[in-house]
Amino acid sequence: MLVADFSRILAGPLCTMTLADLGARVIKVERPGAGDDTRGWGPPWSETGATYFESVNRNKESVCLDLGDDGDRRLARELALRADVLVENFKPGGLARLGLAYPELSAENPGLICVSISGFGAEGGRDLPGYDFVVQALGGLMSITGEAGGSPMKAGVALVDVLTGKDAAIAVLAALQARRRTGRGSHIQLNLLSSLQGALVNQAQAYLGAGAVPARMGNAHPSIVPYQLLGCADGPLAVACGNDPQFARLAEQLGTPELAADPRFATNSARVEHRDVLIPLLEELLGTAPAAVWQQRLAGAGVPAGRVSGIDEGIGYAESLGLQPTIEVRNSSGQAAGRQIRHPALWDPPLAPRSEAPPQLGEHTGGVVAWLRNRTEGAGEAKAAAGEAASGQPAGYRPY
Repeated sequence: MLVADFSRILAGPLCTMTLADLGARVIKVERPGAGDDTRGWGPPWSETGATYFESVNRNKESVCLDLGDDGDRRLARELALRADVLVENFKPGGLARLGLAYPELSAENPGLICVSISGFGAEGGRDLPGYDFVVQALGGLMSITGEAGGSPMKAGVALVDVLTGKDAAIAVLAALQARRRTGRGSHIQLNLLSSLQGALVNQAQAYLGAGAVPARMGNAHPSIVPYQLLGCADGPLAVACGNDPQFARLAEQLGTPELAADPRFATNSARVEHRDVLIPLLEELLGTAPAAVWQQRLAGAGVPAGRVSGIDEGIGYAESLGLQPTIEVRNSSGQAAGRQIRHPALWDPPLAPRSEAPPQLGEHTGGVVAWLRNRTEGAGEAKAAAGEAASGQPAGYRPY
């Protein structure tokens, strides 16, 4: 499968990297001399570039095309006509102004699946720039993130972009399945605001179903207690009792099994009602030992609990559990080029792994342009041959 990646920043590139991880050939179109904006988003820098760019662009080929140039625009169109999937995040209408509108492309490439990602959709919000931080503010996420009575806070990662990228990849897989039945592609439109609202789940439904507008509660949960950070002798511990038996085991490990029989705390709904009484009691008991001690004791008793860790510790913890959280990527010369977080899924039997380092700007321009200019070569044969040369996979490799 060939993916023409006309996207930049995060949501679109995460979608196309996901497809690349799953076996697709992805050709990333970049501006000559500058490339994707995130190539300049540093520090931090690795030995080969900005770590931001590298986080969502492995297993791709980079080709530089100036879409303001007639010749390069014709090459871009040729790429789109050979592609199975095209992903773009221009402002709505931007691709049409370049002569790459979906109706025109699909007339010649009826199987094309086009994914358009915007900040606020193609209607009333078409002219609004879509930045994750602003969408977190406007969409309500910041209103429920942060301490009660404190300032609204964004998530510690561009979460809305990540959610949108994953939504886009899921939509592409569904469209590919539909194309198998109908022979036709489709135009998929996503926007950051809708992906955010789709991810608000219980918080949004609290408003829609009960008229309750959620507010910031710090690390506490509106519907479950205890489900928050609790202070220990040396720092906080995340404790998440999702049901009454778990709370009973917590009370037992704290040496106070009678708490689970107390009518104020015997059921989750009662604990929610009396959280102001319960939480200080729990913290007084937990304050007798360090968080690491409590984590070991509670986890051993089947109570979900964990210390607040740094990202380095989190990766180490995943490794200790045998989860294989990282992969070693290699550059075009076959040399090791660092570690990255792998695609989260594991398959049995396994998919053939891909571990190509994020491309340098324009690294594949010569080969891709030569292929696009060779109009006498069958598109399907060209895709297969070029894909084999680029990825090292056999021409028939089709994980989809």
